[in-house]
Amino acid sequence: MARKYSSGASKKVEKAMHERKGGTLKSGRSGKTVKSRKQAIAIGLSEARKEGKKVPKKRSGK
Repeated sequence: MARKYSSGASKKVEKAMHERKGGTLKSGRSGKTVKSRKQAIAIGLSEARKEGKKVPKKRSGK
């Protein structure tokens, strides 16, 4: 079975998680500090997507 995410994408997520633990990860518009683990993962994947790494498309909201 093929990998869902590239290794570059997982590096981005790892970096975002590290920043979240340090309290330096900020959300986009509001600039508030990110406390949620899921939010940190989403930010990491979003950055990887912008760089053209292998990441699946965003899930659509309900």
